[in-house]
Amino acid sequence: MSKNDMSILLVDDDPDILEIVSYNLSAEGYQVFTAENGIEAVKKAKKKNPDLIILDVMMPEMDGIEACEQIRKIPSLENTIITFLTARGEDYSQMAGFDAGADDYITKPIRPKVLVSKVKALLRRVSSEEIETNIVEIGDLTINRDEYKILNGKEEIILPRKEFELLSLLASQPGKVFKREDILNKVWGNEVIVGGRTIDVHIRKLREKIGDKKFKTVKGVGYKFVI
Repeated sequence: MSKNDMSILLVDDDPDILEIVSYNLSAEGYQVFTAENGIEAVKKAKKKNPDLIILDVMMPEMDGIEACEQIRKIPSLENTIITFLTARGEDYSQMAGFDAGADDYITKPIRPKVLVSKVKALLRRVSSEEIETNIVEIGDLTINRDEYKILNGKEEIILPRKEFELLSLLASQPGKVFKREDILNKVWGNEVIVGGRTIDVHIRKLREKIGDKKFKTVKGVGYKFVI
């Protein structure tokens, strides 16, 4: 997939941010749509089905956290990459962003060229991603790599992209302890800078959806999947 085939929805209530970021992304060949608040973002996301959504947190009418939560409930957008771009750099704000379903969290100020590099890294996962065309069965868990679906017994679970990839990685070798740095590299990529707590948030969500006993924390090292 070329850049010209990729679309980005940029959401911010600051017209200067919209203009500067849109200009730099468009100059790279991406198709860019904009929205000025969360409500407009959800509507445009449904209509445009973008590959990447860049969200501000503090916005009128509906903030970015709520908008992210609403977008993640839309079936056609479950695997859309979402990153926050905001001046809110507090830990609790970042945790809220990841809890809402974001894939990354970028703090302002950031130089346009650096932001473009981050966007390229995020979208590279879309253009180069290779999904194994098979179904993996581990105990009572079935992982359908073709459809990004999970069967936990008879219960069908549809996970967001990063949760699915994390589960797929850990379940690929049950019992093996995956180091935190290896998880970050394989699931988020070497060029995407995310905090270590990102893994913790996604593991917590998987425990809630798949079962707490299936995931074991190895303190100071990482995580492993247990049958």
